[in-house]
Amino acid sequence: MLQPFHIAIPVKNLEKCRYFYKNILKCEEGRSTEEWVDFNFFGHQLVIHQKKEHQPKKPVTNLVDGHDVPVPHFGVVLSWDNWHELAENLKKVNTDFIIAPCIRFKGKVGEQATLFFNDPENNSLEFKAFRDINQLFAK
Repeated sequence: MLQPFHIAIPVKNLEKCRYFYKNILKCEEGRSTEEWVDFNFFGHQLVIHQKKEHQPKKPVTNLVDGHDVPVPHFGVVLSWDNWHELAENLKKVNTDFIIAPCIRFKGKVGEQATLFFNDPENNSLEFKAFRDINQLFAK
């Protein structure tokens, strides 16, 4: 069994980000204090930490298969069906995509569905899926 990863990120507005992760991404909230909130981030542990002095900044980009991919970014690899469900839900709430849902590396090794968007603090997220999960680390 794959062990979950843990990531902690700074946010200036805890309540705005709490709403986003809980209500837009449908992540179950775990433990919390007035300064941080744990979420079940698709089976992984995401913690948002309020830092009033945090200055969200625009990430740099790297060209990948014709798209300017924001770096840094984080996210998860979903099943093909779950990715499509998430993509549709994000469209319904008028998500401002950095890279709209698309198929990257079409017809090549590592072909994948992908999408990118920012949370309210400009943390870039990517969600992807492989029709064939064996392509995840294929060369």
